[in-house]
This record gives sequence, C-alpha cells and structure tokens, in this order.
Amino acid sequence: MRIAFILLFTYFSITATAQNITQKINAAVNNFLNNEQLKHAVVGLYVTDENGNKVYALNEEYGLAPASTQKVFTSIAALSLLGKDFTYKTEIGYTGNIENGNLNGDLIIKGFGDPTFGSWRYGNTKPASVLNFIVAKIKDAGINTINGNIILDDGAFSYQPLPGGYIWDDMGNYYGSGSWAINWRENQYDLILKPGKNIGDTSAIIKTSPPINIKEYNNFITTAKPNSGDNTILYLPPYGNNAFAEGTIPAGVKDFTVSGSLPYASDQFKAELDSALQKNGIAVKNSIITGASFAKQYKAIPVAENIIATYHSPALDSIVYWFLQKSINLYGECLLKTIAYQQHHYGCADFGVADLKKFWQQNGIDSSSLNISDGSGLSPQNRVTTHALVNALLYAKKQSWFQSFYNALPVYNNMKLKSGTISACRAFAGYHTAANGKKYVVAIIVNNYDVSKGSVTSKIFKVLDALK
Repeated sequence: MRIAFILLFTYFSITATAQNITQKINAAVNNFLNNEQLKHAVVGLYVTDENGNKVYALNEEYGLAPASTQKVFTSIAALSLLGKDFTYKTEIGYTGNIENGNLNGDLIIKGFGDPTFGSWRYGNTKPASVLNFIVAKIKDAGINTINGNIILDDGAFSYQPLPGGYIWDDMGNYYGSGSWAINWRENQYDLILKPGKNIGDTSAIIKTSPPINIKEYNNFITTAKPNSGDNTILYLPPYGNNAFAEGTIPAGVKDFTVSGSLPYASDQFKAELDSALQKNGIAVKNSIITGASFAKQYKAIPVAENIIATYHSPALDSIVYWFLQKSINLYGECLLKTIAYQQHHYGCADFGVADLKKFWQQNGIDSSSLNISDGSGLSPQNRVTTHALVNALLYAKKQSWFQSFYNALPVYNNMKLKSGTISACRAFAGYHTAANGKKYVVAIIVNNYDVSKGSVTSKIFKVLDALK
C-alpha cells in the first residue's frame, strides 16, 4: 500500500510539474503575442522534454524561414554522414616526370571543398602555413623549376558557387560568399575605409586586405554619426570584376573595416601562391591556371599521375564548432556540397539539398517539413518547422558525437542555442536544463515582426525564460 501511495504521489507530482511549466510558457506566449509590434508576426514554438515528450506547441507544423537555425540540420547530418573525425583533403600532384630539379609536366593542386583552407581560425590553416606546406612539399619532391603549368583543380564542386535563393544584397558581403572546391581565406577580404570629416561626406578606400585583383571599386559609402556602426552593403558577384559599395560608416575613427566576399577564391589563391613560389626560388615557366578557365573552354582538367603530398583540414568536429559558434555560412554550403560529393562524386547545392532531405526523411523527419535551398539558412526562400528542428535536436542527443555538437552550440540567455537572423526573422533552437534539473529541447521561430532585432530578441528570451 505504501509503495502504491508513493508511485501515485510521484505521478501526480510529475503531472503537476508538467502542467505548471506548460502554463508558464502559455502565459509568456500570450504576453508575447499581445505586443502591438508583433500583431502581424507568425510564431512557431515547440518544446519537449529530453525524451521527446511534448511540453508545449504553437504552430509547430508551420513552415517558417529559419535563418541560421537551419545550420542545425546541416551540421547534424554532416556529423552523421561524414563522421566527426572526417577531414578535407587537398592533393598536390604532377604529370610528367622530375629530372635534375625540373618538373617536365604540370603541377596540379586539387581541392575537395575544404572551407578552412587559408582560414585564420586554426593554427595550421593560416595562409602562410598552407603556402609554406605547399612550397616545402614541392622542394621535398626535388622540384626547383616547373616547365609546365600549375593547375588549380577546383572541379570537384559545381562552378555555380551560390545556392538557390541567395539575394543580391547578400552575395557581395563576407557572409554571402560563394563556395568552391578550392576556398581561400574563407573567401573573404577586408575593405578598409577612411570616413569623411563631416556627416554625409564620402568615405575613401584606403586598401583591401589582402589586395584583390578587380578592375574597379565604385565607392558610394558615406559618413554617418559616430558609433553608428557598419551599415554598408558590398556588391561583387561571383567571377565579377567591378565592385559597388553603398551605405554608411561612422565618423570619429581613423579607419573602418568592412568585409566582402571574394569573387573567385582560386584567383586569390593563385596570386598568393605565385608570390610564395617566387620568394622561395621556384620558377614556373608557363602559367597558373584555374579550373574555371578549363570549364569556360569546355576542356577537361588534367589528372595528376603522381601525388607528392596531401594537405588535411582540421577534423569535422572542429569545423562544426566554428560553424555553429560564428554561424559561418561558407561552412554550411561546403558541408552541403561535401555531402553531395560523397554520394555522387560531384558537389553541387541541388544534390546536397536532396541528400539532406533524404537523410532526415530516413531519420523520421517528413521531408515536406524541410523546404530548403541551402546549407546555411541565408536564403530567405527556406522554410522549416519548429517540430522538425526539435526532432533533429532529439536525434542528435542519441548519437556518439553528441557532446561535440552540444559544445559547438553558442550560449544565449544562459541556454545552449543556435540563433538565426535574416530580414524580419529571428529564431533559436537548442537545449536547456532548468534550475530543478529538468531538461528541455526547444525551437522558436518568429517571422514578419515590426520591431528591431534587439527588441524581438529580448521578447523571445522572456518566452524562453519560462523554461528556467
């Protein structure tokens, strides 16, 4: 009898706790929705406990623009399909033969989509480290003179570097860069500007870092009040040669840096590789040729007959860490194309999207709840449900690599959450352990609000506070 009483008491205690948290969330949501600035907004919210039992749901099956919370789907699929220890490779090989320090043939550097190639985020991926590695391996092979060409083979990925739905206002900025089989410096450069003395004055371009080779940079960026921040938009499409910049930078500073996207990563890598070879006394008799040059002429890229070295990226769990912590869109698009390459030996966004949806369909998420165009969430065409987001997070909890994924999630509002932001969209998805030890999985997406990003974020946090 005593045991039965204890079990009954425990059941009612758990039920009361569940009802209490549901009531708290419901009150917070009602307060959120009653805000005048959110009267036209669409909100999707789904909360479960750590075992997937529903705690609260609102419009959880509505397809909404997820922004960067879409990275949850891409990163989890990549960890599952590629493995947390997966590394990208870049091969250095040649055709012909080596005789008396002369390579009588072509040197071929073949990329497979490494997004960290030349990145400043890791010790061994910095531009100087990568270039030193390549130079050293060429010398180790006994090559002092290349009598043929150096070929930068980036044909493993599509020469369409952007996924469907990227908008014109994004693609010239660092966060909208294209992805290729050879990436370099995360496919971005810095534009360093000098603001004018007075508000409204035109700014002046000091330089780009690194120097980029384009025909013209049309600068229409003007000067705004001090501390007004970066309000610029840079326009430079893939393979473009003329840039256009507009917007404002703040007065009262010596210089101000904004970041743009490289029009073609192999062109930038080519220039820096050429300089490194010259400095180290390695002569190239002909030219350094990019893969796009072959593609334009419908010519096949020569295949290396001998591999002298293979450069490896950091492991995937390290890549996913930065992917989620800093929301690097390039990483998402490369992971998407890499998933496609592993399946089809050709990396393109369309194949990657289909493979991503197939993976999640096989793991219990209806593919119709993932109407997606990219791997990063930058495209405003994407639509996903909060129900799908939570189910993906629940799937991750059961995997051997879960701790790596969990550690990669940023902390917002004292919760482990991936955030998402594009125009009129704010979203969060992740995990939280309440003060009483209860664990929750949550996803919230708000679209079409008429309030600042900071204001809607604080209102969302008040809803999420109900889980504390």
